[in-house]
Amino acid sequence: MLHPILEVIVGNRAALKSVADCNPTFMSTADKAAALTELVALQAQETELLLRLLASAQDVAEGTAARDAGDWLAHATRSRHEDTRDAFRLAVALDRRYQVLARALRDGETNLAQAQVIARALDGLPREVPAEIVAMAEQRLVGDAALFGPRQLARLGRRILDLVAPEIADATEAKRLAALEEAAHRKTRLSLRRVGDGTTRLTGLLPDAAATRLATYLEAFTNPRKDPEGRGPVLTRAGDPLDRLPYPRRLGEAFLHLLEVVDPKRLPVHGGDATTLLITMTLDQLRAELATAEVIGASHVPGDDDGCFVTAAEARRLACSANLVPMVLGGKSEILDQGRAQRLFTAAQHRALIYRDRHCRAEGCHIPGTWAEAHHWISWLLGGLTDLDNGVLLCRHHHLRIHDPAYTTERLPSGDIRFHRRR
Repeated sequence: MLHPILEVIVGNRAALKSVADCNPTFMSTADKAAALTELVALQAQETELLLRLLASAQDVAEGTAARDAGDWLAHATRSRHEDTRDAFRLAVALDRRYQVLARALRDGETNLAQAQVIARALDGLPREVPAEIVAMAEQRLVGDAALFGPRQLARLGRRILDLVAPEIADATEAKRLAALEEAAHRKTRLSLRRVGDGTTRLTGLLPDAAATRLATYLEAFTNPRKDPEGRGPVLTRAGDPLDRLPYPRRLGEAFLHLLEVVDPKRLPVHGGDATTLLITMTLDQLRAELATAEVIGASHVPGDDDGCFVTAAEARRLACSANLVPMVLGGKSEILDQGRAQRLFTAAQHRALIYRDRHCRAEGCHIPGTWAEAHHWISWLLGGLTDLDNGVLLCRHHHLRIHDPAYTTERLPSGDIRFHRRR
């Protein structure tokens, strides 16, 4: 004899199979509308039953040594682990904490998306909030589910204490926000990875306030701007009208503009100079219509083993408008050899060392040249010259080691420096 739950499930599947060949095209408009809303309610009820089963299925997981019932379900039904883990967490929350929400889902009064939003809002309340206030918040949000979708419920959930317990809302919200801000700064990430098709994928997590600030800056570029002189719409470098592009593309173009208008003089000194990028090309490349140039800057971009190359036309444009320093090889240049006239390497010399060495020249070290320091091979105090031939880039760590009497150094044919610990 089947368990009543299993009997209902089998019966529902059989009932649905019986209408598998029915074409809904010929249903009346009213019947279609009724069927759609009833199916969503039925889906909510089936979801609640699934979650109720999941919450009690630890023995099923133990049968195959699965971590939990969510992992077992993902494997058994070939589902996404992320989905079944989320379902298992919600199942436990409904089973142990939120019976009112579980009942609403069981009766088809809320759907899965609403239930997830409500559970997250309740879980996000600080621990010091009394249980009776949490219960009031649950009751209020479940009632609001009859009027609002997941997005609106999420907004209500963020300010639910203002509605059910205004006397503690401000102090509690301040504590919650402080905790969120601290967690947001711990989670802050930004990564750059070369894709290999001329683009770099930028991925990041930012605190909300910083993201709002960035979005505000970008929207200053994406807003449709009227040209007071009537010269036509704002165009991208590809010649597309900015205001006609999809919004993500417009934001990308805005980010490019933002980078180009940043004043390097207001950034921290980087690599012994104002924060700049170097564009290197030969004089012939500079004059040619079809040629390439190399952009030298940060080297902490995974996949950037071959450097960053642009067309000579783009290099000429950047050199004019984007605060990049052109380093033309074979043309007139700044004086790079200072002899005994100056002890410290100049900014121009440091840029030349960055171009030549690219990174710290200690063997096996790849700290970028913009983070490195210029070292005199023969000490200036011992008569060494402040010239490029007597200079080499070393990161801070290896610059300290090269002056450490506990080490000797060997200059390899490649120009790298090998360190040996004195015995």
